[in-house]
Amino acid sequence: MAEKAQYEELARSFSAIGVVKRDLGRMLPPDCPGGSAGVLTLLGRHGDMRMSRLAELLSVDMSVTSRHVAHVAERGWIERLPDPADRRSRILRLTPEGRDRLDDLYERITHLLADRLGDWSEDEVGLLIGLLARLRESFGDCRAGPRITPATPVAEAIPPVAEALAPVAEPVAEENTTEHTTRTPA
Repeated sequence: MAEKAQYEELARSFSAIGVVKRDLGRMLPPDCPGGSAGVLTLLGRHGDMRMSRLAELLSVDMSVTSRHVAHVAERGWIERLPDPADRRSRILRLTPEGRDRLDDLYERITHLLADRLGDWSEDEVGLLIGLLARLRESFGDCRAGPRITPATPVAEAIPPVAEALAPVAEPVAEENTTEHTTRTPA
């Protein structure tokens, strides 16, 4: 078990995560704020799902999830299909346009991370990925998925970082059927 001083230093270091998150958020296109990026990323990673499951994965309430879903649906990035098991519910699914937007987001994230972490070794990036996944698991994050080890290729591990762009309660800015593939280890 770590010493008290280490936990105190860790608590201070968490403020740096906010700086990283803000930098990642700045690279988002204006029509795709963090909440929308989170919706696209989670649908791309986990496949079709009900809005209640999406709210759980986003760690926000249904009203916030509904605003994010409306935002991406208005842009044609997702479709809301009747749930065959419960016609009152809807199943959310990425459209081809949504997959294109998600590919663009992954490209932007990958480019930014490669730029910022270009002087890090592959082992260092892998270690960070593994430690962050373990931290999420320790806090009971239902999005944590399987443990990523330092042996996981960096290119496979970078896309889940887009999930970090989804803020806990960011309001959606007012502005004017595909085959499921998994982009990251599910």
